[in-house]
Amino acid sequence: MQTEDSKEIEESRTDESQGGEDDVIYDETAQDAKIVFEKLRKKLKECQAEKQKYLDGWQRAQADFANFRRRNEEQLADWSKTLGEGLIKDILPVLDSLEAATKAHADDEGLKMLGGQLKSVLRKHGLEEIKSINEKFNPQYHEVVECEDGGNEHGGEIISAEIQKGYVLHGKLLRAAKVKVKK
Repeated sequence: MQTEDSKEIEESRTDESQGGEDDVIYDETAQDAKIVFEKLRKKLKECQAEKQKYLDGWQRAQADFANFRRRNEEQLADWSKTLGEGLIKDILPVLDSLEAATKAHADDEGLKMLGGQLKSVLRKHGLEEIKSINEKFNPQYHEVVECEDGGNEHGGEIISAEIQKGYVLHGKLLRAAKVKVKK
């Protein structure tokens, strides 16, 4: 009666003898077990090399996928900012009109409250006003609409009045401030 181990050995001998050309053939008539052992060692090395090749490929694919995911998230964030930029550009004239109405009707608390809420929402989305009055003229952020002569002891051009406010969105110029400059 055969044990299970001896059945497995017999089956593996049968499978090996019917294998492909790369398989190790078990030869019962071979007197030298060393030859069989060397063939098995060679086959093991080939299998290990193949395993390493597949593992390396899988690891590269994982890294490529992680990089793809990161680039995709960055691109979505950029698109979101760009879409927000267009919407905020469209809202700026409304904000200008609201500020003009607030100046014309300084006693209207409803207008002040509405203007404050709109500015708060826009600030939350990254919009910042460009400081202009009594600042030195900066051509990156200011557009000169009018020049006036004045005793400027500091040298350079100082902004005396703001005609239209300028804004920066997430550190990027959205609209330059239109200003009056003293020379």
